[in-house]
Amino acid sequence: METGATTSAGQLAGSASEVGSPSWLSAHNLSPDATQRLATLALRLKAVADVTRLRILEVLVQQPTALCVCEITDQFALQQPTISHHLRLLREAGLLVCERRGTWSYYRATDEGKRVLASVESLA
Repeated sequence: METGATTSAGQLAGSASEVGSPSWLSAHNLSPDATQRLATLALRLKAVADVTRLRILEVLVQQPTALCVCEITDQFALQQPTISHHLRLLREAGLLVCERRGTWSYYRATDEGKRVLASVESLA
């Protein structure tokens, strides 16, 4: 199992539109739009703060077509349920989209996912 920043599902639960605003945001008299924008940004930053999720996003950004979850799992030393958990968090942050084809799920990076990865890579 890889080590790195760990985040529980509860900390990242909910889509970007459902993210609750921390109390300190409202204390600064921010508009609801600004508060939501910051909450969405925080969700995306949490999603890419984990090395496994960052690697998954990188793999998907490099692909011209969507990858099946089994193809993604093959590239990691983790079990499929763990990879699916990471994929769900990236999807909830708006960085990936999922498409069902029969019993299989196929994932690809969104334009926002590509922008976020490029921004994170520029920090290195």
